[in-house]
Amino acid sequence: MKIFITRKIPETGLEILKKYHDIKVNSYDGGLTKKEIIQGIKGKDGLLCLLTDQIDKEIIDSEPRLKMIANYAVGFDNIDVKTATRKGIPVSNTPGVLTDATSEMAWALLFSVSRRIVEADKFTRAGKFNGWSPMLMLGQDITNKTLGVIGTGRIGTAFALKSKGFGMNVLYVNRKRNEILEKELNAKKVKLEKLLKESDFISVHVPLTKSTSHLFSKREFQLMKENAVFINTSRGPVVDEKALIQALKDNWIFGAGIDVYENEPEVPEELKKLDNVVLQPHSASATFEARSKMAILAAENMIKGLKGEIPPNCVNPEVFKK
Repeated sequence: MKIFITRKIPETGLEILKKYHDIKVNSYDGGLTKKEIIQGIKGKDGLLCLLTDQIDKEIIDSEPRLKMIANYAVGFDNIDVKTATRKGIPVSNTPGVLTDATSEMAWALLFSVSRRIVEADKFTRAGKFNGWSPMLMLGQDITNKTLGVIGTGRIGTAFALKSKGFGMNVLYVNRKRNEILEKELNAKKVKLEKLLKESDFISVHVPLTKSTSHLFSKREFQLMKENAVFINTSRGPVVDEKALIQALKDNWIFGAGIDVYENEPEVPEELKKLDNVVLQPHSASATFEARSKMAILAAENMIKGLKGEIPPNCVNPEVFKK
């Protein structure tokens, strides 16, 4: 069968696909327009796409031969799963394999913001360092502080567990109790408002849904401590960026570490100018190991789906019950 891949992924995944099917990889190292994706899947049986590709109803309806959509990402809000399901097309994602990489990035951001690493690096490179000073680049202690985790799925749980060595008091918000965190960390499930008021560090690990869109706006930032550090490695639209910018400019919070943006790849100019925020280019899963495993998983999902079998990570398994 024939597969269109919207962007080059690690060879580990491509080699697997080449053994079974004909593949065409977009040679341009950049995002494709809707028109280009429609052209790309013309006459194809499978589509392997990225989180940055908006696979809507028009695209899915454009190719009658389309039998499988494999997303190279954990999230799948970029795909019109409802339309795919209606047409009997399985959709898959790549969970699990980037759990540690993403949770580690959240910690990297937490440390960078708390200890002003990026700001201090710029300061030093600019030749402003004239010797040790008792008030120079003061940051926040991390050990024995209160950590707030919002969303304790795979990534949120892994992130929280990594706090064990710092003796932190862990609060979490989740629909269900997280028995692992309660057992290992004596973590407490609380309401969002309590977490925001009491946490020194707040890290977000929720999917993008109607209920989580702008979950963090002006009210939420105003509830936080003045010394709070806010981390987002989940989805950009979870945060109202205008409110975040105001919180940082007016010192409602100490700082923020951001890996995802409301209107990617746009990053607000006001946000770029602030010293109390560390900005990453949506790279939380960017390790050689994680990206390679994602490619393998996406390929395995594609192969199973094109065989008419349930992919290992199918997000709409109901298509196989028809």
